[in-house]
Amino acid sequence: MADRSRSVPSPTPDQRRVASENFERARQVLQTGNHDYGIQLLLLCCKLDPANFPFRQALRKAQKEKYGNNLRGSRFAFFSTPRFKAKVKTSKAQGDYVKVLEHAEGVFSRNPWDMGTAMDMAEAFDALGLLDLAVYTLDQARQKYPNDATLNRALARLFEKRGDFTKAIVLWQLVQQTNPKDVEAAHKAKDLAASETIARGGYQESISGTKESPVVGRMEEAAVEKQDKVGREVSGLLKRIEADPTGPELYVQLAAVYRRQGQFDRARAALLQGQGPTGNHFKLQLELLELDLLPLRDNLDKAEAKLRKLKARAETDDSADGELTEEELKKTRNRLQREIVAREAELLRAKADRFPAETGHRLELGLRLLKLDKIDEAIAELQVARRDDRLKGKAALYLGLCFLKRNNWRLAQRNLEDALPLLTTAADEPTRKEVLFQLAVGSAENGELPRAMDLGHELANIDYVYKNIGKLLDEWQAQGQRA
Repeated sequence: MADRSRSVPSPTPDQRRVASENFERARQVLQTGNHDYGIQLLLLCCKLDPANFPFRQALRKAQKEKYGNNLRGSRFAFFSTPRFKAKVKTSKAQGDYVKVLEHAEGVFSRNPWDMGTAMDMAEAFDALGLLDLAVYTLDQARQKYPNDATLNRALARLFEKRGDFTKAIVLWQLVQQTNPKDVEAAHKAKDLAASETIARGGYQESISGTKESPVVGRMEEAAVEKQDKVGREVSGLLKRIEADPTGPELYVQLAAVYRRQGQFDRARAALLQGQGPTGNHFKLQLELLELDLLPLRDNLDKAEAKLRKLKARAETDDSADGELTEEELKKTRNRLQREIVAREAELLRAKADRFPAETGHRLELGLRLLKLDKIDEAIAELQVARRDDRLKGKAALYLGLCFLKRNNWRLAQRNLEDALPLLTTAADEPTRKEVLFQLAVGSAENGELPRAMDLGHELANIDYVYKNIGKLLDEWQAQGQRA
């Protein structure tokens, strides 16, 4: 089981909405000079979504502006921060890094330049896999302590971990200037200079003194070239955003670049950054909803892959050691499936409300609501979609399934029978088979065996093995003979 203290809880859709609303409210409040209320709003945003870079950035800026960037914070900080610092140390010792972040903000609300707290917070961010926020936290502390060897050493290690060798070298050199006898700083500056040369130059000498093979060399060159291209693309978009921050397409394009690189935190930060200047543009809201689905779908794929692997192993090994694990995996898979459907419903509802003429969104929303057992809501959406002749067949099928769940056979039968004559093309065959199956089974369960047999034979003529229809036909025939 994963260590929850080392992972950032993903905010629910409601939490994300509340955080976004409070963030926008905080921006308005801070413009009036009400720093105390603005900081409280931003603290709530960070609590709801601890990994959000723009929230944390806006909070630190507001905290520093409250004290006029005096580099010392409140005059009573010496008396008011110790209890928060004690909580930071306790949470850190317990490995509860999310709590470390919460208590650290209690210190920063009184002294945003507290170096010890910045070190603790950066360590917590690093442990949670939020390297960019760890770097940002220490970099903010350097405003007051630009030459502190301990601070520069910690930040250099983070830059090195991120692969930003140039900045790491500068910081190690500062450490060495502060303490010329620091052996680690001297060695690190040289080692990283070599690493940077390798990364940028695309070559590396082997122990024997010969260069690597041309194939490896070309691969390295291609990787560096690709990284440089991405950097140029990002730089160009950032410049265009700076020139015109109100255009939503630029933020969407920037997020797409980060997504292609697997940098989902940065993609999300780019979209959130654009919400204020673009007035919460609908395109950014949709992109955020889509982005939040990616990790869930990835986790679902992993869970299903593990289940397949477990089942394959069970076929060759009769041991029962994996039974509990398989049950846990099934629960995880089902939970992820339901969460994905709920998120997709949220996304489709936003699209359906924004574009009411595009009834395809209503159809897909109705299907998601049906899967979530929100039957009445599903019926309302599907009846709207049924007005579109292009969607009438599928909408009637889904409506039939809704009424079956409500144990209303007459309405279910009516919608399913309405769907049949509309499903005539080869592309409609999967839907037609499902309609025939539901009508056949429903007729049998409601005492209409002759009708069930007719529909069952029509389905069997198309696909004899569809949901064991052949076996059901044998059972119905035997039942009819007994009657």
